[in-house]
Amino acid sequence: MSKINKVVLAYSGGLDTSVIVKWLQDTYDCEVVTFTADIGQGEEVEPARAKAEAMGVKEIYIEDLREEFVRDYVYPMFRANTIYEGEYLLGTSIARPLIAKRLVEIAQETGADAISHGATGKGNDQVRFELGAYALAPGIQVIAPWREWDLNSREKLMAYCEERKIPVDFTNKKKKSPYSMDANLLHISYEGGNLEDPWWEAEEDMWRWSVSPEAAPDKPTYITLGFEKGDIVSIDGERLSPAEVLTKLNKLGGDNGIGRLDIVENRYVGMKSRGCYETPGGTIMLPAHRAIESLTLDRESAHLKDSVMPKYAELVYNGYWWSPERLALQKLIDETQQHVNGEVRLKLYKGSVTVVGRRSENDSLFDASIATFEDDAGAYDQKDAEGFIKLNALRLRIAAKNGRKLV
Repeated sequence: MSKINKVVLAYSGGLDTSVIVKWLQDTYDCEVVTFTADIGQGEEVEPARAKAEAMGVKEIYIEDLREEFVRDYVYPMFRANTIYEGEYLLGTSIARPLIAKRLVEIAQETGADAISHGATGKGNDQVRFELGAYALAPGIQVIAPWREWDLNSREKLMAYCEERKIPVDFTNKKKKSPYSMDANLLHISYEGGNLEDPWWEAEEDMWRWSVSPEAAPDKPTYITLGFEKGDIVSIDGERLSPAEVLTKLNKLGGDNGIGRLDIVENRYVGMKSRGCYETPGGTIMLPAHRAIESLTLDRESAHLKDSVMPKYAELVYNGYWWSPERLALQKLIDETQQHVNGEVRLKLYKGSVTVVGRRSENDSLFDASIATFEDDAGAYDQKDAEGFIKLNALRLRIAAKNGRKLV
């Protein structure tokens, strides 16, 4: 590895990344540039500036990326109805390509030789950050301290801080969560601690964004979501930006006990991991999008989308957002969304999301005159079904005539 003169670090201002700033300075004798992204984690990001300045950082980037995050990453993913292993809405995964992109861009802007992150050597995030960085800047160098140092416990990190006088607030007024948490505008995740026992039920006070379904209101909440080309553009007739949509849906979902998930997932690096997630807004968005598609999307287009979705989800989960195959699939998905316009009415009640209505003034493929159980006035000739059935049964009849036994 060539001499490192300047590194751009994905910096939260917390314990781990504060240690990394000093560790990079000591280990590589280099200048550190910090990059802190506001992607809706619900915490103030500006305090990171003072902490970075206290450690001698001269170039500090703090950016509000909430709109870009939802518009260019969350929304495209939800157009595909993306869900990993049948449950996970990919809240952590989808934030990583945006952060990787900005790390690379800032490195180019500042003339840095490398980028750095605080992901551990056991998780998926190291893969996501680095695959994204290499795709966008193939010559970039990546420093992953957790794969190099021996500071493998919180106690060692705190001792390192004390020894080197790193300004980290160890006496947070709030009760310290025993879990490893990561949040953005789409979700908040919880890992580690008691959750490492898959039999352990998460305690109620772990959850931050939602009430329990049992404690949710006894009266349902009805909302109407407006869609244009597969994206939500309004709630109850009020036009909102993408980030505003997700913020409001998070509140509505959380208030009604919606969006909690407890799963064991298969990490890309090979191990199984138990995690709990809160995704109130996303849990509303998914069935709503499928509902408007059910009305406006051609059958074969819908089935094609369903067939490629698991691959799309795998690409997002594993960190291949900037791969040619994901980009190609996105073009296919986006093409199917040209007529996905209209409104969906939903009932939110005690942890559940129920579609109770859908309509599209100009793009509905639902023809009541054909689908009706009443007199259709000749709109559909039921005699046509006989030939349709016989032709589709032809191969089955031939096989049966040749004596092929099915039971």
